[in-house]
Amino acid sequence: MALLIIGIEIIVAGVTGRMDYNRLCKDILGLDTKVRFAGDVTGEIRFGGQREGIKNLLTPEETKLSNIQAMAEWALRNSLSTKVGISKYAMTEYEKIKRITFLLDLDHLLLVTTEVDIEHMKVIESIIKQLGK
Repeated sequence: MALLIIGIEIIVAGVTGRMDYNRLCKDILGLDTKVRFAGDVTGEIRFGGQREGIKNLLTPEETKLSNIQAMAEWALRNSLSTKVGISKYAMTEYEKIKRITFLLDLDHLLLVTTEVDIEHMKVIESIIKQLGK
């Protein structure tokens, strides 16, 4: 299977069965109170959402741009996947948040944001286990 994003091919392993993306996102939000957001994104947020009581750091337009940026980064990251293998996840630490992304399948990018002081490897390992990767 292949996905074309901004002219770059991503090679993705097939995912079997249907996933309940809303349930997945709720489960991720339940992992730790420092998880701010868990959602399936394209440009728009399709499933999941933000933890109640959390203040948005970005406007809706900036959020959409950030989601598109995350998708483009996956395209670039996986451009060498035939040589080094498919990425399991990617994490970027900013001054105010950490952004962790997982390519679920051709149509679904899981985006998770957390507070900076979270033990991110515990969250990542738990998500990988839930995804069966």
